[in-house]
Amino acid sequence: MDFLNALSDPAIPFLRYAFFSGILASIAFGVIGTYVVARRITYIAGAISHCVLAGIGAGLYLQHALGITWFGPLAGAIVAALAAAIIIGLVSLHANQREDTVIGALWSIGMAVGLLFIAKTPGYLEPMSYLFGNILLISEADLWLVLVLDALVLGVTALFYRQFQAVCFDEEYARLRGLRTDIYYLLLLCLTALTVVLLVRVVGIVMVIALLTLPAAVAGSFARGLGQMMLLAILCSMAFIGSGLALSYSRDLPSGPTIIVLAGLVYLLVLVGKRFFRLSG
Repeated sequence: MDFLNALSDPAIPFLRYAFFSGILASIAFGVIGTYVVARRITYIAGAISHCVLAGIGAGLYLQHALGITWFGPLAGAIVAALAAAIIIGLVSLHANQREDTVIGALWSIGMAVGLLFIAKTPGYLEPMSYLFGNILLISEADLWLVLVLDALVLGVTALFYRQFQAVCFDEEYARLRGLRTDIYYLLLLCLTALTVVLLVRVVGIVMVIALLTLPAAVAGSFARGLGQMMLLAILCSMAFIGSGLALSYSRDLPSGPTIIVLAGLVYLLVLVGKRFFRLSG
């Protein structure tokens, strides 16, 4: 009740921004998370999220050290995420290097470069909000960013739904039928990269993988098709973010970790419940 009363309090608009941005962002999280789980590219999403720190650090450095105000942390995050997605995608498709080696290298290099930029940026900068997120810092302008991303994700998904489905479940057969699976795979990675940037604002770099995959994993336990899995993943993400925000507000806890712990507990309960009913049946 305290949380519901706070949502209607005009003196604390940041809580409403956080709540509504989380609910709206769940649309992108659910759709892209479903593809990530179905295609089994969770670690690619993790590598992209950690490369985001390099872009954030570069944006902060350019703003505070060089006075380039138009290129901020958000622009840097988008550029770094898209670059990481394209590099990983091209390596996995065409290069002879082991994909997991490249992912691990980008993962660590992205974090290191970002921390170096932050260390050389004048003034005191606290990297914790980027690493672990703070949805309460989301502004009204960020709501428009969420809406734009939702429209982009839903539009591209509706346009290429069957192609993405083929890439996720039977890429070899789709390639034999003449589908340019490499193009759609790179497009899917780019959408994942943009969603990861938004996820960083909600739960931080460290916990991106959890919120991208746990709602979809829970939904996959009940869904009978890709579309149904997306819808359930969206609803699960909304429930996790809304409940996590309410719990963190009432108990004075950090919002990002609270959301992730709640999602993790639900996922474990679903696994245990499925196992129990399978044995009892």
